[in-house]
Amino acid sequence: MEEQKQNRGQKSLKAFVNVRGLCVGCGACVNLCPYQVVYRDNTIVLNDCDLDVGRCYAFCPRTPTDLETLRKRLFDQEDLTPEIGAIKAFYITRAVDPQIRENAQHGGTVTALVHLALEEGIIDSAVLAEGTEGLLPSAIAVSDPAEARKGLKSKFVVSPALAEFNRIIKEAPEKIGVVATPCQALSLAKMQMKPVEGKDNSIDKLKLVIGLFCGWALSWRKLVSVLRSKTDIDAIVGMDIPPSKYHTMQVYTTNGTVDISLDEITPCVRDGCNYCFDMTAEFSDISVGSARLPEGWDEAKGWNQVIVRTQTGVDLMERARARGILEFHDIPEGNLDKLKKASTNKKIAAVENLMAKSGTAEDLLYLDCHDPMLNGLIG
Repeated sequence: MEEQKQNRGQKSLKAFVNVRGLCVGCGACVNLCPYQVVYRDNTIVLNDCDLDVGRCYAFCPRTPTDLETLRKRLFDQEDLTPEIGAIKAFYITRAVDPQIRENAQHGGTVTALVHLALEEGIIDSAVLAEGTEGLLPSAIAVSDPAEARKGLKSKFVVSPALAEFNRIIKEAPEKIGVVATPCQALSLAKMQMKPVEGKDNSIDKLKLVIGLFCGWALSWRKLVSVLRSKTDIDAIVGMDIPPSKYHTMQVYTTNGTVDISLDEITPCVRDGCNYCFDMTAEFSDISVGSARLPEGWDEAKGWNQVIVRTQTGVDLMERARARGILEFHDIPEGNLDKLKKASTNKKIAAVENLMAKSGTAEDLLYLDCHDPMLNGLIG
């Protein structure tokens, strides 16, 4: 294991991540060279590479990572919490524009913020998930604010957004934003450390990361197999997972809503997601997820919880407020504490699974077992 961690090329990436079932399909290793591609929700190695040090290994969110150094580099230390990372502000919001809310997931906060960032010139291009035929995940870069307004409801499969980021970063846009899952946000943070000398100056084009809360993502093949037994795949327009007491996935179709028990959905979770410690995209400028409100799910599903983590995030939220882009809801007592508890539970589960995978508490694979933030929660 130690030998794998010292060698930092494609061979070690395959042995340490792919073979061990840690790959999350983020796309970070794709479009760096011709050797690796995304095909039908899988990362495929077309040719072997003999480089001892490669960006594919360095950027992967499941190779050994010094989280403490990343936190010091990216965030104000006084903002850090062990449960959910840096917090400068916490809000419950939704897009003011009803059309954005209708087209997007939950309150449409992400869509509204991306549209604003493009319109204000904060970014020139945004990397977003894209819906394709048969729910197959993909990603797209948009520069027209009107394109960003179209939004996209979640399908709970991972878009290889970082493959698209790696592609466009070589091209004209000078200021790029990415809507990222937690694993993708971690990879972008690793890129910003410029770990491979002489190769990574283009990462300076990254100006905004909007993270998505994520409990897990689903294998496209397994999910489609379940859905085909319940409804017409081509009729699906969105999905959602209500609070745990409902124990169901709601699938929205042009013919109505189909409820599917989580007993059928959880076997579709990607193997790599079982080892993820991050529920709230801690390495983002702004993190967004579904809200929880005392009025119940029917009201809460139209709103978002928002964690602002950096000054970039503060500035964007202030613009959104000043321009009337977002509506702000009073925060119910205890909401933040509940979010911290849920995040802590995910961290504990991830650490337990990593220990089971490695066979020892002294080797958490890609996490540092001596990380003070992690130890503060796990003990």
